[in-house]
Amino acid sequence: MTGKGCIAAGHPETVRAAAIILEEGGNAFDAVLAATYAACVVEPVLSSLGGGGFLMASPGDGAPDSGEAPRAPVLYDFFTQTPKRRPGDLGEGQGLDFHPITADFGAVTQDFHIGMAAIATPGVLKGLFQVHRDLCTMPMTRIVEPAMELASKGFTVNRLQAYLFQVVGPIYMHSEDSRAIFASGDSPAELMGEGETMTNRDFADTLEALAREGEDLFYRGEIAAAVSADCRSGGGLLDRDDFEFYRAEKRQPFVTEYRGARLYTNPPPSTGGILIAFALELLKDMDVGALGTGSADHLGTLVKVMGLTNRARVESGLRESVSEDVIETLLNPDFLAAYKAKVLNRPKAERGTTHISIIDADRNAASLTMSNGEGVGYIAPGTGIMLNNMLGEEDINPMGFHQWPVDTRLSSMMAPSLVFEPGGNLTALGSGGSNRIRTAILQVLVNLLDFSMSAEAAVEAPRLHYEGESLNLESGFTESAIEQLFRDYPENKLWDDRNLFFGGVHAVRFDSPRGRFAGVFSGGGDPRRGGAVLTV
Repeated sequence: MTGKGCIAAGHPETVRAAAIILEEGGNAFDAVLAATYAACVVEPVLSSLGGGGFLMASPGDGAPDSGEAPRAPVLYDFFTQTPKRRPGDLGEGQGLDFHPITADFGAVTQDFHIGMAAIATPGVLKGLFQVHRDLCTMPMTRIVEPAMELASKGFTVNRLQAYLFQVVGPIYMHSEDSRAIFASGDSPAELMGEGETMTNRDFADTLEALAREGEDLFYRGEIAAAVSADCRSGGGLLDRDDFEFYRAEKRQPFVTEYRGARLYTNPPPSTGGILIAFALELLKDMDVGALGTGSADHLGTLVKVMGLTNRARVESGLRESVSEDVIETLLNPDFLAAYKAKVLNRPKAERGTTHISIIDADRNAASLTMSNGEGVGYIAPGTGIMLNNMLGEEDINPMGFHQWPVDTRLSSMMAPSLVFEPGGNLTALGSGGSNRIRTAILQVLVNLLDFSMSAEAAVEAPRLHYEGESLNLESGFTESAIEQLFRDYPENKLWDDRNLFFGGVHAVRFDSPRGRFAGVFSGGGDPRRGGAVLTV
């Protein structure tokens, strides 16, 4: 085996933080924690300790060529939770702080909601400390140091982060505390631009304190007290109990097989993994590899599968709930057979998130996806941590804003995943991208398992997304395939370049000595979301 491990993530400094830990002898779980803290510094629109996420973790003991997971992987769920109070529980005359802002993506705009009543209970720190107790080998005080250095000494804002600041500018200019971190040094009325140096010294101090004192500082101590007090006085819903009783959950992954490989992905109550599994079931009876990568038949099949998955999501009731009955309906053989027939009988011719993937030399595998929504514009006092706006995200509030059941884990499309192939090949992957997460991961899996692409090629290949009768397509496919698709799907858009709209799949892979690439690490950092990859 060559190297100590491989890392793929959404920023070179995120990758470098993990590499520092691997080089010092840490394992993949030490490294993924270091990368997560660093991402909260250098990818602030996409990640925060004030948000939520998931880690798919596989300890690496066992036979490397069995094609099985060495020890059963576990899914750490530390996504956000609804408050224990509803708006009607607020005192008489106290209104909600909840209002829309418009994010400008250039070609399209989208409304999000911010304000104190948009904040759900954060889970990231609770999850990271649970993972540290269970799987890590290095002290937390060392794991946080790369991120502390970035926050205190500063880093250069790159093009993608500068673009994201402009997209969600009204959020990051919303409060005085937020402007103090994110406003341009050249023009305080504007956000940081490409090439400027950004620091967040409060965040560095907070990391140091958390590493020494533990997560209780956030969930039971000064930080929880300050946030809950601001919510009480400012029209929010979180209270001390929301923080104190929050728990990270360890769940059994959802497992499915495809082309002889075993996929471990995010289980209910989240929806992304189960929808990916449904789409793969529709493809199982087809020889997708024989269609030819990028051909009209290949792309037409993907679009039809995406459209059928969207329809099945609605017909099964998965959009509204994630009960066991809904899952049984979605994967019921008769239900699947009806949808498979619509694929097989076709004529020849349907948000702010980041991801980190790491595999180390002992085959420990970590796949972590996290999100802060777009951020809520509120900084927890004195911490440098922006809290989430998950209760203001339409995608994860399908029944309407503030209609959620109290004290309940929110559902997510995030689907950090691991793929174990016969012969010992192992891939860790996941994606950001709101509703595009599942279609981005699906296409990378097809590229890997049907077309035998390398991880880099599988990630960088052009993508499409079909939803709500609208087809979006990246350039890079053949002109004849595009023309055929556009005849079949007249509501369409062809994007000139790779774009973050189509997700951000960061994948790493270990090919065993019996595999195609003779015992080496490889990876793909998605260029759509500033991806970087490094073998240590």
